[in-house]
Amino acid sequence: MSVVHTVNSLRADPGGPSRSVTALCTHLARAGETVELVAYRGREGEPAPVLPGGEVVVRLAEPEPAWRALASRRSAFAESIAASAGVELLHDHGLWLPSNVAAARVARRLRVPFVVSTRGMLTRWALSQSPTKKRLAWDLYQERALRSTALLHATSEDEVEDIRRADLTQPIVVLPNGVEVPGAARARMSGSPRRALFLSRLHPGKGLLNLVEAWARVRPAGWELVLAGPDEGGHRAEVEAKARALGVDDLRFAGEVDDRAKWNLYRSADLFVLPTFSENFGIVVAEALAAGVPAITTTGAPWRDLETHRCGWWVDLGVEPLAVALCEATALDDEARAGMGARGRALIEQNYSWAYVAEQMRAAYAWLRGRGDRPDCVVD
Repeated sequence: MSVVHTVNSLRADPGGPSRSVTALCTHLARAGETVELVAYRGREGEPAPVLPGGEVVVRLAEPEPAWRALASRRSAFAESIAASAGVELLHDHGLWLPSNVAAARVARRLRVPFVVSTRGMLTRWALSQSPTKKRLAWDLYQERALRSTALLHATSEDEVEDIRRADLTQPIVVLPNGVEVPGAARARMSGSPRRALFLSRLHPGKGLLNLVEAWARVRPAGWELVLAGPDEGGHRAEVEAKARALGVDDLRFAGEVDDRAKWNLYRSADLFVLPTFSENFGIVVAEALAAGVPAITTTGAPWRDLETHRCGWWVDLGVEPLAVALCEATALDDEARAGMGARGRALIEQNYSWAYVAEQMRAAYAWLRGRGDRPDCVVD
């Protein structure tokens, strides 16, 4: 089948759609689909884009004013999509952006099934950010685009609930983001401090102020807290000020890291922490587990598996629940944490490999085109 995927940006952030979309495209192509990927070209000075494997044709539309993409049926983004020959299905990623409008318009013009991955952008927390703008966008274009879909994609049961709360009734394919499982086992240098790692954007929505306060309450001896990822909107300065005010002196910032450095950080960690307010999936949790590191995250992320498979802690939002989990995790001996990490790695290998996710998505596509039975991953 010839499938076109669309996403606004391929900017190389530590997580997010740029990585998950390109990985999905790569594995769909390796499984036998003809896959093209359309995104906006990055502006001068931005990091190099994340690109899929060579089996995927990539077209980068020239940046354009938002009003043009919203108002014109022949925007640069729309024309880049329409340039695909013989497209049989169009799969868009994300909400609230002009690129999403362009993708919906082209799907209607070409009369092909339209699939949208909402990417966590309908959670209560996400909708509470700039709510007036989102309400306006919903009324102007986003609701129509979503109601034109043949299938919606959620990465968890929690995200299914978010979609239904928006009064969207289409079938939903429920598939997590996949994870590349590293070949090497976790290794830690003898005599070094034990390390709790956060790796994501330094953004208020990630709960870092709660993490610093919880860490200050626990103050585990022989541990350090490492925060890695790009600073967004100057939030690092807020975190540093909080740490100084609470006397936290075992906090280190690692900055933005590339893929190789990322996996080295995971392997050097004894514990991973994502104190987020809202995630549709939380790919960094899956990556930490793949590296054999037990994880702590909040119920703002759909990681009940941490409890079910005894490979981490899934806690309520807030400082106190986070502090309790940190206290328990840092009090365990190395062998107990290693056992949790081994169970987490086994979970990822079994249920979250990209090959598995791509094969299930292919089955959903085939069902939409009348070429197969409805797979179990598609729910009403």
